[in-house]
Amino acid sequence: MSKDILSVTEVNNYISGMFETDFMLKNIRIQGEISNITYHTSGHIYFSLKDEKAVIAGVMFKGNRAKGLTKPVKTGDSVIVTGRIGVYSQQGKYQIYASSFEMAGIGELYQKFEQLKAEFKEMGMFDESYKRPIPVYSTKIGVVTARTGAAIHDIITTALRRNPHIQIILYPSLVQGEGAAESIAKGIETLDGMDLDVIIVGRGGGSIEDLWAFNEEEVARAIFACDTPVISAVGHEVDFTIADFVADARAATPTAAAELAVFEYDGFLEYVNYLSERLEASINHQIENNYNKVELLKNKLGALSPTNVLTQYEMRLADLSKRLDDAVNAHIIRARHSLENYANKLDGLSPAKRLAGGYSYVVNEGGANITKASQLNVDDDIRVYLSEGVVDAKVTEIN
Repeated sequence: MSKDILSVTEVNNYISGMFETDFMLKNIRIQGEISNITYHTSGHIYFSLKDEKAVIAGVMFKGNRAKGLTKPVKTGDSVIVTGRIGVYSQQGKYQIYASSFEMAGIGELYQKFEQLKAEFKEMGMFDESYKRPIPVYSTKIGVVTARTGAAIHDIITTALRRNPHIQIILYPSLVQGEGAAESIAKGIETLDGMDLDVIIVGRGGGSIEDLWAFNEEEVARAIFACDTPVISAVGHEVDFTIADFVADARAATPTAAAELAVFEYDGFLEYVNYLSERLEASINHQIENNYNKVELLKNKLGALSPTNVLTQYEMRLADLSKRLDDAVNAHIIRARHSLENYANKLDGLSPAKRLAGGYSYVVNEGGANITKASQLNVDDDIRVYLSEGVVDAKVTEIN
């Protein structure tokens, strides 16, 4: 390479050397508003520092965090950064290498955001009573976001994965910069007239300046007036905008918004099949129960039929007649036995039978039965009944 021609690396290294030898840039303090801050898993902190007209990139390495970061900083914080200005040679850009942060108050945009949030809350636009439930089984979904970018890609990919039959209608809008708020509001109003189930409004992450269109009153009022349920999906999980508070539901990311809006088709089919099996089992159970009831009623009806009732009465009458005959016969038999017993007893007591056995029967002249000698006197007339014949006699002696 010619001596008067330098490589990119040589140029960047030369500029880096200039920065290194500049005394002012070796130890500098800069005041500005934090934006796009990222706490990386490596332990480094990447951020931007800006004012109304300019911005500078910055990084705090892990080794400086213990002493240089006494309090966590976030997007919107106004800080004083102490460090040095250096060149990142690989990308050819200069940045501040921070050794410490000092809080200098709340940034202007963040201050404005808090003011708008308080105003809209006072107006009742965040009230839960105005929020509508997100439909469980949406089939037509509207999306207000940029035509290209990660947001629409993530929404489409997630939605079709969950339900390949879903219909997605995109209203391509500006999502940052001049005219973005008007474009977003117009998209919401347009999709609201298309008989959709739900509308997703959002974009990917960014600085508070990048997301500012979603803090504008025009967008907030469009969401509040929308008859279709609205899901706000602006930025990432840590980002919040006025749109998030006004919307019917807030999703941390566009992907999460698609998961909230779109039901899982395979799971839905499994649930439908489960309900179908339960319904079939229930119907079969009801049919069996009703069949058993019909059989029971048929038996009861047969038992209550006139023919059956008459038959039952005939059987009862026949049974009663038999029982009566048996009772009469038993009574006759018992009476006969009793008569025979009485006859035998009477026969045993019969005077004729006693006379036949060698006994005699004596009566006085008045016919009274004489059983004792003391009942007679000498010269009394008596009559003696024998087994054969009667003898009249006179008492001549009493012993």
